[in-house]
Amino acid sequence: MPILTTTRTRLAATTATVLLAAGAPAAYATLGDPTAPAAATTTARGAAYLETRLFFGTERPDGGPDVTDAQFMAFVDREVTPAFPEGLTVQDGRGQWRDANGRIERERSYELILLYPASEAKARDPRIERIRSAYERAFGQESVARLDERTTADF
Repeated sequence: MPILTTTRTRLAATTATVLLAAGAPAAYATLGDPTAPAAATTTARGAAYLETRLFFGTERPDGGPDVTDAQFMAFVDREVTPAFPEGLTVQDGRGQWRDANGRIERERSYELILLYPASEAKARDPRIERIRSAYERAFGQESVARLDERTTADF
């Protein structure tokens, strides 16, 4: 029986190795440069854009009342829309992070998504930083998180 078990083990290992080797080129191809042309069977759509996501907490570190929906939407109307009149998306969220005192804070939050042509990144960056600073000042926040990703968009 030990010879049969060893043979089965070797056969299973060899089969797994062959399958992994056959699939590896396809797997690695998907991990390449996101700006590289799509495969010949796929039609590339859209233009180069940047997607910036900002994450706004609603609890105030000083213990004041949470930022309400009405207050946040008034902030968007006042600070964000003039800087990004082409459009934006706001999503409700639940988040957590470690504050400056080392405490884990869990809170209701908002995610603001901005899409803009990659060629406008330098011009848009100061606008985004003004939005972050304005929210921190207006609602006593320690920070507003920012995430930037290259993407393609087609409208």
